[in-house]
Amino acid sequence: MKADPTTAGGSDVLIIGGGLQGLSSALQLARRGCSVRLLEADYCGRHASGVNAGGVRTVYRHMAEVPLSVAARTLWHNLADLVGENPGFVASGQLKLAETEAELERLRQRVEQLNALGYTHEELVGPEVVRELVPALTPNISGAIWAADDGYAYPYGVVTAFRHACERLGVIIHEGTPADRIERIGERWQVDTPSQRFDADFLVNTAGAWAGEFARQVDEPVPLEAVGLMLMVTTRVAPFVKPVLGATGRALSFKQFANGTVVIGGGLTCAADPVAGHGEVDMMKLATSARTVTDLFPHLRGIAINRAWAGVEGFMPDHIPVISASRTRPNLVHAFGFSAHGFELSPIVGQIVAELLLDGRSTQPIAPFAIDRFAAAPAAASPSSSQSLAA
Repeated sequence: MKADPTTAGGSDVLIIGGGLQGLSSALQLARRGCSVRLLEADYCGRHASGVNAGGVRTVYRHMAEVPLSVAARTLWHNLADLVGENPGFVASGQLKLAETEAELERLRQRVEQLNALGYTHEELVGPEVVRELVPALTPNISGAIWAADDGYAYPYGVVTAFRHACERLGVIIHEGTPADRIERIGERWQVDTPSQRFDADFLVNTAGAWAGEFARQVDEPVPLEAVGLMLMVTTRVAPFVKPVLGATGRALSFKQFANGTVVIGGGLTCAADPVAGHGEVDMMKLATSARTVTDLFPHLRGIAINRAWAGVEGFMPDHIPVISASRTRPNLVHAFGFSAHGFELSPIVGQIVAELLLDGRSTQPIAPFAIDRFAAAPAAASPSSSQSLAA
């Protein structure tokens, strides 16, 4: 490394995007001795990283994500050691509920498939175990998948912990600094912003819903779609559920925090304006999700919604991310398109990005996430797949 981070705009690595993927990458690169600058158009964690349900979920992942999610969960259980402070992770376990026999059969086939691949972190349980874990739940449950070591965390607290860890290692974070153009000049990357030009040996594209533009600028167009994501939180109620809950036949991510509030998500999508940088809350969709909650917990009928909000996330047609070295330019890595379930993956994604940049390979199986896998499929699909469940 030869860059002097004290010079205007110079560093070993430039990262575009200050969500958890960018912050995790910055932390891992700084731990390996790189000088790092991170450029964030708004403020760190403004969109997908701050507008998710906070689920640390391995359960019911896309099969390509299973190895990464299992590795990431190990990091979550030791995250205080990585970031130097308690990020608020709660190992509550997570249930994927079946409300019909057909849904239960889907879950049974899922667990059998995982077991055949050597994974045992998802366990099929019957209605008696479900009721023991969550006594307040409606009795109309056929069974569930139980992931005992899953859990949740408060997204803003995790973003803040990663940011603090980065800053302690000398990472320079530029908020309110949108990247406009990236270009390879000689042996260096150059990034233009409205206020300043930055340059570095290495470049990381973790720009979320806006990452597709930077991929296009290096001749790697991808069918990335900007979609709004919504969450809502209730007023405080007496404790009634400890695990995180998801449903099989309908969108749901549901948890109760220690202060009594209930956070309701589950890939609740809405219209997004990526130019203005915001999602538009759809009250009708939120009402449908609220009815799902009261179906499962009838005693919550009449509970008040305290707040609802939206951010912008990037969705891929196959609902798994791009985590890939560039195929067209040297010293460039992409990590984006997490399709509403990147929160849990973020600790391992930072490790993978650092490995790709500095070692030229990853110790994790990332072939399914190659950036060029859509070369013959230009059209983006709707983010409605059952795989696109919120974190």
